[in-house]
Amino acid sequence: MSYVAPVKDLLFNIQHLANIEQISQIPGFEDAGFDTAQAVLEESAKFNEGVLAPLNWEGDKNPSSWKDGVVTATPGFKDAFKQFAEGGWQGLQHPVDFGGQGLPKTIGAACCEMQNAANLSFALCPLLSDGAIEALLTAGSDDLKATYLSNLVSGKWTGTMNLTEPQAGSDLAMVRSRAEPQPDGTYKLFGTKIFITWGEHDMAENIVHLVLARVSGAPEGVKGISLFVVPKFMVNKDGSLGARNDVHCVSIEHKLGIKASPTAVLQFGDHGGAVGYIVGQENRGLEYMFIMMNAARYGVGVQGIAIADRAYQTAVQYAKDRVQSRPVDGSIQASAPIIHHPDVRRMLMTMRASTEGCRALASVAASAYDAAHHHPDADVRKQNQAFYEFMVPLVKGFSTEMSLEVTSMAVQVHGGMGFIEETGVAQYYRDAKILTIYEGTTAIQANDLVGRKTSRDGGQTAKALAVQIEATEAELLKSGTEHAAAMAKRLKAAREAFIDVVNFVAGNTKASPNAVFSGSVPYLMLAGNLMAGWQMGRAMLVAQEQLAAGDEAAFMQAKIITARFYADHLLSRVPGLRNSIVEGAECVTALALDAF
Repeated sequence: MSYVAPVKDLLFNIQHLANIEQISQIPGFEDAGFDTAQAVLEESAKFNEGVLAPLNWEGDKNPSSWKDGVVTATPGFKDAFKQFAEGGWQGLQHPVDFGGQGLPKTIGAACCEMQNAANLSFALCPLLSDGAIEALLTAGSDDLKATYLSNLVSGKWTGTMNLTEPQAGSDLAMVRSRAEPQPDGTYKLFGTKIFITWGEHDMAENIVHLVLARVSGAPEGVKGISLFVVPKFMVNKDGSLGARNDVHCVSIEHKLGIKASPTAVLQFGDHGGAVGYIVGQENRGLEYMFIMMNAARYGVGVQGIAIADRAYQTAVQYAKDRVQSRPVDGSIQASAPIIHHPDVRRMLMTMRASTEGCRALASVAASAYDAAHHHPDADVRKQNQAFYEFMVPLVKGFSTEMSLEVTSMAVQVHGGMGFIEETGVAQYYRDAKILTIYEGTTAIQANDLVGRKTSRDGGQTAKALAVQIEATEAELLKSGTEHAAAMAKRLKAAREAFIDVVNFVAGNTKASPNAVFSGSVPYLMLAGNLMAGWQMGRAMLVAQEQLAAGDEAAFMQAKIITARFYADHLLSRVPGLRNSIVEGAECVTALALDAF
């Protein structure tokens, strides 16, 4: 169950697909070229392999515990978090002005993958802090930034997102927590929030809750929601901590997975009201919260890639060690390690190709984020923003659904031993399930892809991506190899299926919404598969060039074979999805409700 960070593959993506040297031309990122990426990733690997990974199984066996309002993290977590903060890992991507290192997301996302693969429950804590930091940077007043950001960026304090209530899950229009304005400009908050990740713990001095609530007299629905900072401990003028605020953890959940991450029920205002500070303007809270949500959605996609990689590594090791049956080709005349069996190889290759495809997709999306937010040219920023926004629901939705397939296969490779907890793969399977649910379910990502990302512009962004994919097909054919020709063939079929679906979605969302949305998740899976396959096609081209130059022969050969497997076994699923979306919509809603 040991973890080896995939530094070589992460750096391959950063260098050749995400083009880190172009990112380092952007003002502010001059020192963030490939050499920096390599140094940071190698240090990150040491920390995650040596400190976080050994605590992962411990967290599953001995989860966070609650007693009398106090939450105690898994043994070892508090010390690990101290090392995490002291190492500067929380501030990796955040501004130098507040004590961060100001590195691009292209580098930061790779480090996040390692954290989540090493210990998903632990990594959730910094993920939520990242979201709180983003929201404050975007919408917080100078006073709020001065009070909270440096301690959040350093990891001295942690942050949370407080959206969900017992009656308000995905439908935030139903939020009922209320905020009453006070004469001094603060607010008193009252209400209950559920599913608050790391909402109470003993790993940091203070917890900064970002809370959605309605100001008295605000409009109904999502237009009347505001966002507030509610600290666990009040912060004095000199920055020291003062009295305990009126927010308390009344219980934590008992869960299928991510057991070491405390999922809190928080009660605000039982003793006169929790003191809160408005973020930005009243009634614009949902807009600000979506800044956190978008940061977190990308992050959850990376979690899917991470847990898939951890499961793959564990399955490979088991398949090399477990001796069962003679190989069907007679190559060994006695029982042999199961990695010699073709179906086990098929499962391992599916796991490997799926993980590498999604990793490449996430890396390219991170690069687009960096250009969208920091490039000096407005047109370049706009193009990259459109690209990144299209990719976020795919990174989140496709990568997390992929992680369920991969972690399930890891159990399957282990056979009966996979069902036994001590092998560790059952934990990965259980941990992965939440990824398709929190920060917006797969269906919510699909609704976003249909509504905001495809229908709104008549499919123009999607079709522009298809043009880029077609150019990659041409490059593959030009390279003249058998593997590249096969990849080009599968990419072409998948791209044409994608265009059919984009036309169907753009042309029917208003007139036949049920027909379109009944195929929304299959559309997301189709688009995610195509975009990951496109990156594997690009990776194949690079690997062929590097192999010809004599660089890293074993790695490059493996990359070419993995990309070819992706083409023949994963991209080949896309045309079938197209058929179910375009031709199979009617039967989804045809059955009478009382027949269920």
